[in-house]
Amino acid sequence: MAASLSFFSSSIFLSNPNIQSSKHLLFRSPKQLSVAAIATIRSEVATIPILSFDGAEVGSTTLNLKSAPLDTARAVVHRGLTTDLRNQRRGTASTLTRSEVRGGGIKPYPQKKTGRARRGSNRTPLRPGGGVVFGPKPKDWSVKINKKEKRLAISTALSSASENTIVVEEFNDKFEKPKTKEFIDLMRRWGLDPKEKSLFLMTDVSDNVILSSRNIGTLKMLTPRTLNLFDILDSEKLVLTKSAVDFLNERYGDENEWEDEEEDDQEDNDGGEAEESTESSE
Repeated sequence: MAASLSFFSSSIFLSNPNIQSSKHLLFRSPKQLSVAAIATIRSEVATIPILSFDGAEVGSTTLNLKSAPLDTARAVVHRGLTTDLRNQRRGTASTLTRSEVRGGGIKPYPQKKTGRARRGSNRTPLRPGGGVVFGPKPKDWSVKINKKEKRLAISTALSSASENTIVVEEFNDKFEKPKTKEFIDLMRRWGLDPKEKSLFLMTDVSDNVILSSRNIGTLKMLTPRTLNLFDILDSEKLVLTKSAVDFLNERYGDENEWEDEEEDDQEDNDGGEAEESTESSE
C-alpha cells in the first residue's frame, strides 16, 4: 500500500501551484526542519461553497488553516508522512541463526571415506533448514516527530487540497436505511466520480451512512479521531461537513494557540538555563 503512493506526484498536494519543491530541505535534521517550518507559519484562507443534499449551492464557508512556508511545505508534509508509515511497521520479522536452529548436534556422516564434502552440522546456512545469515531480527522502526510539526503537516496538506474540497450539509438523518445505490447517487449530485478516490470527513457518522458507503472501495469515511496524513494525500477529492470545517478551523487554524505553546516552550528553556547558571555560579 505504501509503495503505491507517490507523495511527490500526489494530485492533491501538487494541485496548488504556489507550493514549490526544495530537495535540499529533505536532508535537514528534524530539529532544523521543525524550527524552520514553525518559525514562519502562514495562514491560508479558502472560501468554499456549501452544497445541499440535492446538490444545490446553499451558501459558503471559510476554511482558514495554518500552512508551512513555501520553501519548507513539501519537506514538512513528507516528514509527517514517512513518520506515520515507519511507525506502522511492527518490526516482528525474525529468523533463526545457526546457533538457534534445532538439532545438528551430531555429525551427519563420517568425515572420510564417503566421497562427499565434509559436513559437521545440519544447522549450517549452506543446507536447507539451516540457519539464516544476517536475517531480520525484531526491530523498533518508530521515529519521533514533534506534535506541532505533525499538526502543521496535516494542516498544510489540507490547505493545499482546498481546490479539490467541497463542503456539504449534514446528511446523517437523510438515510433511513442502508442503501449503497442512494449513496452513489448522492456522490454524483455533488460532482464526485465513484471511481475516483474520495475522502469524507465527518464529526459524527450514523450507522446507516457507514453501511451505505462501506462497499465503495474508493471511498474513505473518517472522523477527527481517525484523520491521518496518508489518506489526505491518497485522495483526489475531500468532502467536509459544516461541523468538520468548524473542527478543522478550531484545531488547525488558531494561530494564537501555537504562539502560546512556543512562548511556554521558550519560558521553559529560559528557566532551565537560569537554573543551570545558578548552579554553576554556586
